[in-house]
Amino acid sequence: MIKYSLVCDNDHEFESWFPGAEAYETQARRGFVECPVCQSKKVSKALMAPAVSTSRRRSSMRAAEASEAMAAAAAPSPTASPPVPAAPAPMALLDDKQREMRAMIRELHQKLTENSTDVGENFATEARAMHDGDTPTRSIHGKASFAEARALAEEGIPVLPLPSLPDERN
Repeated sequence: MIKYSLVCDNDHEFESWFPGAEAYETQARRGFVECPVCQSKKVSKALMAPAVSTSRRRSSMRAAEASEAMAAAAAPSPTASPPVPAAPAPMALLDDKQREMRAMIRELHQKLTENSTDVGENFATEARAMHDGDTPTRSIHGKASFAEARALAEEGIPVLPLPSLPDERN
């Protein structure tokens, strides 16, 4: 496992774990690595300080190696080779801060959708009707294209996008 410090094109810094350097490259190339703050997929490795080997670190590494050696020695001899499990798909691991942020985004999304009416594809029409006074003002959510949302903003109609739900694969 390798931990990378990453940065998106909006300068949000975050960390993520990968099975190896190749796994990071593959995920980044396929668009699976995204910023947990803004969901940008334009992510690159940030500069990282090298891991410095100290006497404490060397002794803990030796202890881990000794433990692995003892476990291997205690294992039954491999007369018949056991089935080899398939390698898991490479995936990024999240730290506590990122998991907490994703949980807050899910909670915010849930509260906003529970306390508003889904008008689906009619969002722009409904928002205009409420702004013009043709229908009573209420909290709504729905779908609008980028062009529709821009037109609403240019007309002075206050709209905000719902936060997108965090993708579980990254």
